[in-house]
Amino acid sequence: MALTFSDIFKFIFAVIFPPLGVFLEKGCGTDLLINILLTILGYIPGIIHAFYIILKY
Repeated sequence: MALTFSDIFKFIFAVIFPPLGVFLEKGCGTDLLINILLTILGYIPGIIHAFYIILKY
């Protein structure tokens, strides 16, 4: 899988505010809800999940 130029910005947004990176990749849905819950429970799990979503899709 090749990374695009927009993925770089998604990664930056994912580090600053993880749900934003997931929203830009998948939109509103279950992945966004999961990421919001993970970010509330701990910042690092939210970042890891956001990176996973960005790299997977």
